[in-house]
Amino acid sequence: MTYHCSSAANATAASLAADSARVSAGSRWYAVQCLSHRELAASSHLRHQQYQVFFPLRRKIRRHARKTDTVLVAFFPGYLFVSLDLSRHRWRSVNGTHGVASLVMQGDMPTPVPAGVVEALQQSCDEMSVVEWQPDLRPGQAVRILAGPLGDVVGELERLDSAGRVRVLLEIMGGRVPAVLPKEIVVSRDSIA
Repeated sequence: MTYHCSSAANATAASLAADSARVSAGSRWYAVQCLSHRELAASSHLRHQQYQVFFPLRRKIRRHARKTDTVLVAFFPGYLFVSLDLSRHRWRSVNGTHGVASLVMQGDMPTPVPAGVVEALQQSCDEMSVVEWQPDLRPGQAVRILAGPLGDVVGELERLDSAGRVRVLLEIMGGRVPAVLPKEIVVSRDSIA
């Protein structure tokens, strides 16, 4: 889902981010799977039900028909996070919320996100819930590709350019094949276990 960086979108994102800073005592963060391209609607409806929601975004450069602009897209497409205290909240109502497919479950109960993951994401966000994390990459460094058809492949970073792309030499079929990729999907090999 794409969220244009207009003043209206910025104001909406800022208001939606306002209550995501703190989790009440006894609460944990849970992942919510949303219907296709309905993350923003699900977030809004959950907030109207007084749930605390965290919907992280990232900036993406979009090129189309000789035009380049920056848009906000979901950091985790199809997902957002909701803070729940399972002993206090009526968590089953989350599954019935407009735009929500379901809470991520293990058996009959929602599965909490490991402690510290959402908090670390929140600390790396700006006031509009846009994740500002930038990997520290250097030429010659071993890197791992996070997404796309080459996801989880390890290679050597050859160079970075000012347009936000990196050139990676991949070890494929006994040879070194160059690939030009967006910087956002490449991280240091050691940063992901």
